[in-house]
Amino acid sequence: MSLNSPLFLKESEENSKFVESKQSQITSIASEDPLQNLCLASQEVLQKAQQSGRSKCLKCGGSRMFYCYTCYVPVENVPVEQIPLVKLPLKIDIIKHPNETDGKSTAIHAKLLAPEFVNIYTYPCIPEYEEKDHEVALVFPGPHSVSIKDLSFYLQRRIQNNVRGKNDDSDKPSFKRKKTEEGCDLNDSKYTGAALKKVIFIDSTWNQTNKIFTDERLQGLLQVELKTRKTCFWRHQKGKPDTFLSTIEAIYYFLVDYHTDILKEKYKGQYDNLLFFYSFMYQLIKNAKCSGDKEARKLIS
Repeated sequence: MSLNSPLFLKESEENSKFVESKQSQITSIASEDPLQNLCLASQEVLQKAQQSGRSKCLKCGGSRMFYCYTCYVPVENVPVEQIPLVKLPLKIDIIKHPNETDGKSTAIHAKLLAPEFVNIYTYPCIPEYEEKDHEVALVFPGPHSVSIKDLSFYLQRRIQNNVRGKNDDSDKPSFKRKKTEEGCDLNDSKYTGAALKKVIFIDSTWNQTNKIFTDERLQGLLQVELKTRKTCFWRHQKGKPDTFLSTIEAIYYFLVDYHTDILKEKYKGQYDNLLFFYSFMYQLIKNAKCSGDKEARKLIS
């Protein structure tokens, strides 16, 4: 037994190195193509459109590639019935900076793929959220941002504070006020994470976001940050961390985490088609860079 120990240890070490090598290869492949495992509808319609070139928008008549970024509709050679529709668990408002280039914005993808759930507003046009701050969250990084896992807790606390504030009448006997506060059960269904009804995203370059973020109409909202996700956007801004996501990435990753951390349901690709256009463009850009095809890059730049 003792004579075979060195041989056994050597084989064990070699097997360990083999496993580590395989894991490293898998990690490398995943990092090269982080969108490879998405459950997407067929992108054949986009492949055909890319080969045929720009097409006409049926609303404004403009020449576009894949979709019209001003009318929020697919172009003539991309039949709307071949574009997937995504059902979302809540509403989404996108506040777009007026100087954001429409043709470079990924926010339009969300409107195209989930039109019943997504609204896009151009700043300074912002809906009123003041009376519904316990139902709305703003996705934006910052020192006061919370994680999605903590979202329910902070929303519940806001509801409790609102209830206490409404019932804090000095003319009422103190025992009545106390009874009202004690009756605020945070386990009640109306105080749970399902109270979240709308999420706000800012669509802008990171250097321009401050103008929108500091608007007083957004100041009282609960901020949520996606701290563990990394972008694969081909227009990543220099000097910014890779956790600064494009708008469609932020929407997608928020919903995936919301689905698992708040709704407590297993994620099975329900929102993957939000990246229907994004993943196709990502692959198109990647292939163009590898082949040095400048014309292909121009198609979506």
